[in-house]
Amino acid sequence: MRFNSLALMMYASLSESWAFISSNNRLTPTSTMSTSLFAIGVGPTKEEEEEITKAEKELIPGVDYEVPDHEAYRLSRRASFDEKCDAWFGALLGEIDDGHSFFLGDIAEKHHKKLMTPVELKNEFMKPIDDPEYTPFVSTRLPWAPLLPAFGLEQYGIPIPRRNAETWRHFDVTGMVNQDYSATNKDVGVELELNDEEVALYKEKLIAKGGWVEDDKVTARLVYINGQFCPQLSLATDNVRNMAKEDLKNKEVQQYLTRLTDGFTDELAAPVPDGKGELTQFSKLSKPNHCVGDPTSQFAINTQQGTACFSALNSIKTKAVALIRQPAGTDSDTEGDVKPILVVNALSRDIGATFESEGQGAAMHPRALLIAEENSRTSFVQSCVDLDDGEDRPTLYNGYTQIFVKEGAKLKHSYLEESGGMVTGGTELGKKDLSEGEILPREIESKRPALKDTHLEAIDVQLVGDEASYEGVLLSIGGSGRLRIAQNVAILRPGCHASVKGLSLTGGAQRTDIKTNLHHVAQGATSEQLQKNMIGGRGTGAWRGRIRVEQSAQQTESNQLSRTILLSDRCRAWAAPTLEIIADDVQCAHGATVSDLSEEELFYLQSRGLDKKTSRNMLMYAFAGDVTVCVDSSMRGEIDSKSGITKRVIDRLENLTPSKDRAVKGVFSSV
Repeated sequence: MRFNSLALMMYASLSESWAFISSNNRLTPTSTMSTSLFAIGVGPTKEEEEEITKAEKELIPGVDYEVPDHEAYRLSRRASFDEKCDAWFGALLGEIDDGHSFFLGDIAEKHHKKLMTPVELKNEFMKPIDDPEYTPFVSTRLPWAPLLPAFGLEQYGIPIPRRNAETWRHFDVTGMVNQDYSATNKDVGVELELNDEEVALYKEKLIAKGGWVEDDKVTARLVYINGQFCPQLSLATDNVRNMAKEDLKNKEVQQYLTRLTDGFTDELAAPVPDGKGELTQFSKLSKPNHCVGDPTSQFAINTQQGTACFSALNSIKTKAVALIRQPAGTDSDTEGDVKPILVVNALSRDIGATFESEGQGAAMHPRALLIAEENSRTSFVQSCVDLDDGEDRPTLYNGYTQIFVKEGAKLKHSYLEESGGMVTGGTELGKKDLSEGEILPREIESKRPALKDTHLEAIDVQLVGDEASYEGVLLSIGGSGRLRIAQNVAILRPGCHASVKGLSLTGGAQRTDIKTNLHHVAQGATSEQLQKNMIGGRGTGAWRGRIRVEQSAQQTESNQLSRTILLSDRCRAWAAPTLEIIADDVQCAHGATVSDLSEEELFYLQSRGLDKKTSRNMLMYAFAGDVTVCVDSSMRGEIDSKSGITKRVIDRLENLTPSKDRAVKGVFSSV
């Protein structure tokens, strides 16, 4: 065997090198050994170690190197579009004076201060090796290098959307930021009073849109029209009501409403036993080598869902909160389904806002807080529907739902997003597919007003009691141009179970982004996830599902599966199932498939006498049915119901059905 003589000569000829000692923040020149033995890893002799010690010299700041003005570099990495993102968010935030009165009081003030306080520019140093929190995974900058904030934190204290940020890169950030949503409905916070004729008209519209369940079939019902609580359409109780200022005096309610997503509230919603004591801090889970650490670090931001800034914005701007507290033991002995608690957000095209200029859009910030007490059973349904009235204006829906499930409680949660109407069918077609003079469907779609709408929702679920259970069903079948739903389930106590199922239909020129995070912190818990996506036309759909199992979450069982169907040659899909497992005694599995409808299955149905369109529709219904059947039975309606969720899903599926054959056949596997 021949050695590389050139490499040995290079090692041997090095006379001096620089080593940064991070533990005491010193830069010291160290003499490099002249022997090739040290160069290839044998190590220095005792005499050579003494030479290194003598050569050490502590550099003096301001003498041996210039200390940079770190604040002068805070905005140095912010590109022109990043600056536009910050300005757009600032317009949503609006001008808030010192004497401004917030509906959420001190909670909103705290979140506003957190947003407006720039992050501290600080360096990271390695701790001594005998320190319990010692880890070699640190990123230390040289003392003369300027300290910079993480991307998205240049101006605000919570990360703002960035086009190239990991959590936003599949979303239409450019389209969202280029749209002005600075107007608001000035009457939000004031109850909406209706006369008998208006009550009948709104009820008729809600029934047609599927946002209504009769009094005898619900435990309670809260209806919000353009963000305003409407008592005449609602069925409120002592435990289900529109929140009043007096409710903020309750310490538990105040504590829960104060929580932000993405780890920006460091204290866990419940202490977690780990065999050595209790874990209470989000940033120190699985420490020292696997914790996410400070939420403002770049490492932590890359793992977040990007919802913290919008949940803080919601706290600042909201003026109406649906407050639900299910008492302990409620319906614990009831067999079968329990009557649901229904919260409806019905939207006009302009959400009742006052506008100052042409093209200006409006924003609304719905909020819901549900607390399921010990050993209770609850069915909670959230519905977002259109009213099809008002002037066509771009709208931003910034919702925030918080759910806390206590010991032995069981919660079934259905979230139905149907706003934005229906997308234009056939947008995948080109001129050669149409008759002469016929307008291209994609041109019709480009002029559809709802294409400028943005729907954002953050759903934060905390299982805070032993053996708590959460079953979530998420249906995204609306026609808003940009839709992003982020769901987080924190499993904080032993014996808990979480089930998350979702169906996303994307068509026309839509951009949808579904994010889920199942966070196992306590041991002996289970979870399962099924996500189904169907994309047609020229739509773009993205799903990112994350399961994280902390070191304390031994004996965890978790399964995750995503299935996506592409219905046209022009649509696009991203599916990213991820597992982050720190514990070593777990059973976890995940998978994802992306395909067209099976040609074999289509052929089988056609051979039984069905035409191709009917065959396609049957396969599509079956694909979606695995999720829609899990929606609360009161919302599904009868099989032949004209307003049930089944009928509404079928209508949207048929709208996505391609009218022409695929250009490329035979390369997609069966679903």
